[in-house]
Amino acid sequence: MSLWTSLEPASATVDPGGSTRVRLRLRNTGDVVDEYRFEPVGSIAPWTAVEPQTLRLYPGTTGTVDLTFTPPRTPDATAGPNPYAVRITPTEHPEAVTVPEGNLTITPFTEVRAELVPPTVKGRFRGRPRLAVDNLGNTRLTASISGSDNGDQLAYDIHPGNVQIEPGRAAFVKASLKPRKIIWFGPKEQRPYTLNVLRSGANPLPVEGTYLQRGFLPRWLATFLGAVLALALTFLMLWIAYKPQVRTAATEQLKDAGVSTLAPAPSPTASVPPPPTATAAAPPPVAVTSTAAAADGGGGGSTASAKPKPKPATAATAVKKLAAKDAGRHICYRAFIAGDGWTDAVCDGAATGTVDDAKQITALNIAVSGSLGSAANAFIHNPDSTDGNGHWEPQWTAIIDDNKDNYIGSSKDGAPYMTGFAINIGSGQVCETARNTGWDWGGQGCADARPKYLFGGTLDNSRWLVAVKFTV
Repeated sequence: MSLWTSLEPASATVDPGGSTRVRLRLRNTGDVVDEYRFEPVGSIAPWTAVEPQTLRLYPGTTGTVDLTFTPPRTPDATAGPNPYAVRITPTEHPEAVTVPEGNLTITPFTEVRAELVPPTVKGRFRGRPRLAVDNLGNTRLTASISGSDNGDQLAYDIHPGNVQIEPGRAAFVKASLKPRKIIWFGPKEQRPYTLNVLRSGANPLPVEGTYLQRGFLPRWLATFLGAVLALALTFLMLWIAYKPQVRTAATEQLKDAGVSTLAPAPSPTASVPPPPTATAAAPPPVAVTSTAAAADGGGGGSTASAKPKPKPATAATAVKKLAAKDAGRHICYRAFIAGDGWTDAVCDGAATGTVDDAKQITALNIAVSGSLGSAANAFIHNPDSTDGNGHWEPQWTAIIDDNKDNYIGSSKDGAPYMTGFAINIGSGQVCETARNTGWDWGGQGCADARPKYLFGGTLDNSRWLVAVKFTV
């Protein structure tokens, strides 16, 4: 079997949201009648239509097939050259596959959306809104952020002042608004302002908001203080004008007794003891491990009034309860949020973590049932990074039994935040979805049982983990 093919043209250009057509010519150079099936392959295959999808050719004859490309006007249609190919499978000789290749250049387009969260902020000395900037185009967006208002009433501290956003991603910019004039007394005042997204060669994108400045002291307190001051001045004036004459009989009684009031009074002879000084530092805290000591609150208190603090439910506690109700494969998990502590344990695809991009996950607690245990490792922030990536913890933590807690990361104060993780299980398949700061939820990834493993999150040293989902 022999087949000759040609793409006309071999390279084409198309605008996102538009369409273009490429013609595929082919000749049956063999000596038998054959039927050919056509299938687009490559990253732009979902936007490629082939007409007709099959073609029957006699020996020595030529046929044509039209390839129509319709990339959408979305960030998925990446700007620049995009290689494509068409797989041609002959019916008579299916093993003799031909794959002609071409190149489709998608033109760039820019679309930016920005929103203040919240649009109105309140404060006496400072307001702290956040600006969400979404790149809806198909090229990297580079922009700077500036603030302005009528009358120059506010000072602006914007961080970061410049952003680079990949197609389909978003960035959050923190702004601090500081009024140049403090309102000591009086009603609230509205101060409209604008944050501008500035791009090279494009008009600024203004986003308007309002800073509601409150007075330092409320009006009722100013009125109350004024009334108290007026009453105090009135009382003082009356006291000065009508000061009563006060007489005492003590002097007369002393005279009657023959004692002079000019004689010095006897001084006390008792010495005053010196103030006590600390001679020993407080003892270090002692970890209480017994039930009696915990109930006594560490000693020195009443055992009747103190109660032991309940331990938080771990992932293993949750998965045991779930497996008791529904025997089978389950996974439960929880996250440690820096400054907030452990979240409640959730199971089988529910989200755990935080919706606040400013907060960071520093540890995860995972437990499985019906899956022969789990093994995991944390990818954490590296303050000494030179390549923009974090680093793995020194070793994996492996739990070979079901219904047992597995911990990665650290819940200690000041522990580095996690940017990603790796996990595998003893049997079946495990899947994950993760969200990092400034980004939306990523796509779901899955991996079979060990030795294969699954990675979630990112290697980017500046994108901490904020939420995760697991299923088995």
